[in-house]
Amino acid sequence: MPIQLTPENTLPADGLSGTLIGRAWVPGKVGGPSTVVLRGDGVFDLSERFATLSELLESESPLKAVRETQGTLISSLEALLANSNASPDTGKAFLLAPADLQVIKAAGVTFAASMIERVIEEQAAGDPAKAESVRAIVHNAIGDNLRSIKPGSEQASKLKALLIEQKMWSQYLEVGIGPDAEIFTKAPVLAAVGSGSQIGIHPKSEWNNPEPEVVLAVNSRGQIHGATLGNDVNLRDFEGRSALLLSKAKDNNASCAIGPFIRLFDETFSMDDVRNCVVDLQVKGSDGYVMKGSSSMSQISRDPEDIAAQTLNENHQYPDGFLLYLGTLFAPTEDRDHVGGGFTHKLGDEVSISSRLLGSLHNEVTHSSQATPWTFGVGALFRNLATRGLIQR
Repeated sequence: MPIQLTPENTLPADGLSGTLIGRAWVPGKVGGPSTVVLRGDGVFDLSERFATLSELLESESPLKAVRETQGTLISSLEALLANSNASPDTGKAFLLAPADLQVIKAAGVTFAASMIERVIEEQAAGDPAKAESVRAIVHNAIGDNLRSIKPGSEQASKLKALLIEQKMWSQYLEVGIGPDAEIFTKAPVLAAVGSGSQIGIHPKSEWNNPEPEVVLAVNSRGQIHGATLGNDVNLRDFEGRSALLLSKAKDNNASCAIGPFIRLFDETFSMDDVRNCVVDLQVKGSDGYVMKGSSSMSQISRDPEDIAAQTLNENHQYPDGFLLYLGTLFAPTEDRDHVGGGFTHKLGDEVSISSRLLGSLHNEVTHSSQATPWTFGVGALFRNLATRGLIQR
């Protein structure tokens, strides 16, 4: 049964107190994606002033621009969410991922606990059956209290030398405690899926998991204007076999979920709220299986602003801005089917990622080959906007 979105299971704990923006498909003679804002009296289309969400975030003050733009009422929030699922009625408005022209970037290995799990994946060569025995060896060699080590510090350099001597050094430890963060491109522009949609795992993967993360909304000048939630769907077996398979482990059809909305920084929400937020995860299987976990941003090894600065600088430019996954503390190790088998997804799993001030992102697991194919790219977007009179041809 498709996931049913409602204001109760989607909005932040303080409801519409904050400034929530995003994207929705708006029906009409020519339907298309629009920049939207949530208000107490409904969902409003801002596309007459801001044809893309990227354009809004590139404005001098997105918060001021949203507050000064009335927009056009699309529908009630309840109606928008009710039609946001894997097979929406295209004659009605439905939710999209809050990203269009922005590049979708991700930071990896930013939490000590998940960093150790990446080392275990590498040592087990992607075989979940070997992971438990390798886990014991790795913990014995390097422990699990790496959070106190500042990446790039003298203490980190000394630990690196010790681990090399013990033949336990790993490329994951290099980016976890070394000076340079791992920053990679998670998905192509416009490929992300929103809340209510299906997420895809590669049909050949036998060891995979969700990665619940906070996602920053950053413009081309490096200004961070807000945050949302994301699921960096990950294939542990593919990446464990070789880090050179990262693109196949991370970038498959529907493997990048973002949403439900971007919460702009205002008097109710700030970067300090991002630094202190807790991200909760729940996976419910059609077989009755339930897994819960949480990821506290207070445990991150690198400050979010530092990660953003390592993404955009004199060596890397993103003229339409970018969305940045900040990494996850959560790496599930509990057995699902049998002792030593660890956790992996099953088709039909319902994945919910929530945070008190960011709301909840809900998706159902399917194979990437069975999820709705990605066909609406940059060319299609600009043709659509031109036809709707939102940009000049």
